[in-house]
Amino acid sequence: MTHPALALQKAVFAALVADGDVGAVLGDRIHDAPPRHATFPYASFGEARASDWSTGTEVGTEHRLTLQVWSRERGKAECWRALEAIRAALDDAALTLDGHALVNLRFEAGETRRERDGITWRGVARFRAVTEPA
Repeated sequence: MTHPALALQKAVFAALVADGDVGAVLGDRIHDAPPRHATFPYASFGEARASDWSTGTEVGTEHRLTLQVWSRERGKAECWRALEAIRAALDDAALTLDGHALVNLRFEAGETRRERDGITWRGVARFRAVTEPA
């Protein structure tokens, strides 16, 4: 059986690639491990955490998932557009996971900041999800 965190990431990736609003900002540039010379803007999977969320009778996993947006557009507007498209595509989405059922997927927070190089902006979208075996 696939680990629930990997099943969730695969379903999130498929949802983002299929979403027209995400595509309008990022195209299909959504990476688990971005290429060394990735074309901007793009999104990447960031930190992920999976914790036991089982009850006395049911097995479950709580996930904390981050998606990062990388932009070299002047200012943070492109990051916010991408973060909003990602939020709209994923918040409360009914995703199909391999070997697991998605109980819920909720947007928790978004932020942007300029990177140390002075020209790159990074946006971060944080989500919480709960899954259980199918």
